[in-house]
Amino acid sequence: MKLYNDYNSYLKEKFGQKVYRIGLDAGFSCPNRDGTKGYGGCAYCNETGSRSSYTEPGRPVAEQLKQRIQYLKTNKGAQKFIAYFQAFTNTYAHPEVLKRTYDNVLGFEEIVGISIGTRPDAIDRDKLEIISSYKKRYDVWIEYGAQSTHDRTLAGINRGHKFCDFVDAVGVTKEFGISICAHIIVGLPGESRNDIIDTAKKLSSLKINGVKIHLLHILKGSKYEQLYREGKIKVMGQGEYSEAVCDFLEHLSRDIIIQRLTGQGAKQYHAAPDWAHDKTATIRQIEETLKTRKSFQGKLSDLSPVL
Repeated sequence: MKLYNDYNSYLKEKFGQKVYRIGLDAGFSCPNRDGTKGYGGCAYCNETGSRSSYTEPGRPVAEQLKQRIQYLKTNKGAQKFIAYFQAFTNTYAHPEVLKRTYDNVLGFEEIVGISIGTRPDAIDRDKLEIISSYKKRYDVWIEYGAQSTHDRTLAGINRGHKFCDFVDAVGVTKEFGISICAHIIVGLPGESRNDIIDTAKKLSSLKINGVKIHLLHILKGSKYEQLYREGKIKVMGQGEYSEAVCDFLEHLSRDIIIQRLTGQGAKQYHAAPDWAHDKTATIRQIEETLKTRKSFQGKLSDLSPVL
């Protein structure tokens, strides 16, 4: 029996082979940086906006795709790709601008999917109408940064929205038949193991399609860096994180696809913890913890409404 519903298996079943994601920086900003919602961004974020280390800001999207596709073909033998609009808030523009941006993928026959990373308070029906128009040709996902389902936590990280905004975004996105992936962070200040379990229950009750689980890590230049240096916030150890992720998985619906189990910043920006750079070891420890518990994703899932 599989320990969790992993994304690679989903892609291989759908496309018959391994599919590679290409992170893109399309030049968007964020309403939590330009003053619309706030300034300086979320406490854990820095000026890179979570862009991939290989991404060159300011470079045209089509050139980013062309270069990365060629690299992955040459070095990995890759044949199929997902265009992942990753950096900052990728629905934070007029719908016509969004369409011109997303249309860059049309010139690449190797691309089979589109993923759009955004905030739940930066979406509307006009934007969703445009995004849904790509479904006939691509596997289309919207990735909403929920980060937590607890409003006190969202306020503490200067997120600029509440959990109800995420719930509303999920509801309207479902009307357009677009797959939804929620990003959550394990290890946020003030959150207990019960809070993490509660987040899993709430996401399950919303019947979303996927989840990306991120480790709280400290990025250079973020608000959290100074607090970490001063000893005012802490990061989890690898074992503690693995246990917490297993708690989360056990209470998460088996149907939800796990797109990520951990994550870290690019090396030039990553401040802590050091163990985060070995993703393979972390994933292995999570899997071993599940085996030790004789457990698996959804073992303790309760789909009764909790909102």
